[in-house]
Amino acid sequence: MGRPKPKRILLKLSGEALVGEQSFGIDDNAVRRFASEIAQVSKSGTEVAIVIGGGNIFRGMAIAARGGDRVTGDHMGMLATVMNALALEAALVHEGVDARAMSAIEMPSICETYIHRRAAWHMNKGLVVVLAGGTGNPFFTTDSGAALRALELECDALLKGTQVDGVYTADPRLDAGARKYDRVSYEEAIAKGLAVMDTAAFALARDNRLPIIVFNIHEAGALARIVAGEAVGTLVSAN
Repeated sequence: MGRPKPKRILLKLSGEALVGEQSFGIDDNAVRRFASEIAQVSKSGTEVAIVIGGGNIFRGMAIAARGGDRVTGDHMGMLATVMNALALEAALVHEGVDARAMSAIEMPSICETYIHRRAAWHMNKGLVVVLAGGTGNPFFTTDSGAALRALELECDALLKGTQVDGVYTADPRLDAGARKYDRVSYEEAIAKGLAVMDTAAFALARDNRLPIIVFNIHEAGALARIVAGEAVGTLVSAN
């Protein structure tokens, strides 16, 4: 069964996806491949915003886990997302798509500061906006930032690109008996602790009836198929 064709999407892209064949940092080949698929969707007329993570460079939780200051760690992680956003912005421009990196933390000599009306204006003009810095606050993940930005920018759906092809009852990489959901409610995702996004992001989406589509970001053409209305991955919705 098909699904509605979203006209405006927010893509949540993890920092780990940019590692590619490397063990750390940014793989240019991976960035170019993602940029090519995003450009294809943008050129088809879909308005696109992207929230990028920073785990390929630095995780704020790593400092907290060693007994360090969580706030400082999260701020360092936000800076990592800006580096990823700049790399993706450049790759999109190379693909012939106008793009703007915008940061929740002010750094005007590097990129625009995120203001939701300004970001919406860019999207109305057909630009892809690449949003860095999470929410701009510590203790919030980039998943929560993605849900927040999707609502602020009035997106039709939040697309969460992951390492597997949807939401499962357990990690399919560890449990051969894990069963994939084609569709699951927000309440079930929260109650069962389906850890594809954090609880705060699921709750924010639930309270505002924002559909979430979880899919394999490494599957060629998956993004284009989603915006074409195909039932790719797992849909998380009200029912």
